[in-house]
Amino acid sequence: MMLVISLFGGSLGIDRFMLGQVGLGIGKLLTCGGCGIWSIVDWFLIMDATRQSNAQKLFAVIG
Repeated sequence: MMLVISLFGGSLGIDRFMLGQVGLGIGKLLTCGGCGIWSIVDWFLIMDATRQSNAQKLFAVIG
C-alpha cells in the first residue's frame, strides 16, 4: 500500500509523513521530491521503511 502512495504522492512527501518521518516529509515537499530523484530512490527504500514501521507498531501492541 505504501508503495502505491509513494508512486503517486512521493514527490510531495506524503509517504514519509505517513511513516512518521516528518523532517524527511517536509524536505521532500519543499524540494518536490529532490527534483524527482529522491522519489525514485524512495520507491526502493519505502518497502524496508514500511516493514520496520509495521514491526515497531506490532511490538508496541504485543509488548
